[in-house]
Amino acid sequence: MTRGLVCFDVDGTLVPGTSSCAWVAAALGHEAELVAAEAAYGAGRMTNQEASVIDARGWAGHTEAEVLARLSTLPLVDGIGETVAWCRDHGLRPILTTLAWTPVGRMLAGRFGFAAYCGPVPEAAVGRYTGRVAEHLDEYGKRDFALSQGFAPERCAAVGDSRSDLPLFAAVGMSIGFNAAPDARAVATHLVDGPDLRAVIPLLAAQFSSV
Repeated sequence: MTRGLVCFDVDGTLVPGTSSCAWVAAALGHEAELVAAEAAYGAGRMTNQEASVIDARGWAGHTEAEVLARLSTLPLVDGIGETVAWCRDHGLRPILTTLAWTPVGRMLAGRFGFAAYCGPVPEAAVGRYTGRVAEHLDEYGKRDFALSQGFAPERCAAVGDSRSDLPLFAAVGMSIGFNAAPDARAVATHLVDGPDLRAVIPLLAAQFSSV
C-alpha cells in the first residue's frame, strides 16, 4: 500500500553546483546564454517559458543520442538510489518534480527508479531536436503535477532548493530545503545541507511514521 508521495527537484537538488540545462549547454555551445537566462529566471526577471525558448534554440540540429550521452555524465549528489529505494520500501511513491527537460527526467527515472517525472518537452523530429519547445512547464505546473498524483496534500513531501519549488512547498505537508537558496530556505519546513540525499530520510521517516 502506498502511503504518501515524495517529490524531488532535479537542478540544484539532485544536480549540485550546476543545472542539467547548463551541463548540456556546455557541450552544445550555448552555455553562457543559458546561464544568463537561468539567472534571470532565478531573479524573477524572466519566466521559465522564456528561458526554455532560449535553451531550446541551442539544441537545434543536435540528436537525441548526443544529448543523452552528455546527460550520462551529469554530476549528481550521493545517495539518490538508496533514498528512492527507501521511499519504495516504506510505501512512499518517489517522483521527480522539475523544470528540467523531459529527457533529464526520463534518464533519472530509468536509472534510479523514480515513479514519474514532469518537465518541459523539447521538440524533436526523426531523432533530432528542432530548436523549439513542444510543451512548456513552469513552477505552478510542477505543483499541479505533484497534486495530480492522487494524494492528499498532507501526505505529500517535497525536496527542493529554489524559486521553482516555492508553489509546491506551499502546497504539501512537509517541504525540505536541500542545499537551498535563500528564497526556498525562508519557507521550507525543514532544512538539510550536505552532499548526500540520504540525509533527508530521517525527516521523511518522522513525517510518515503515523500515516
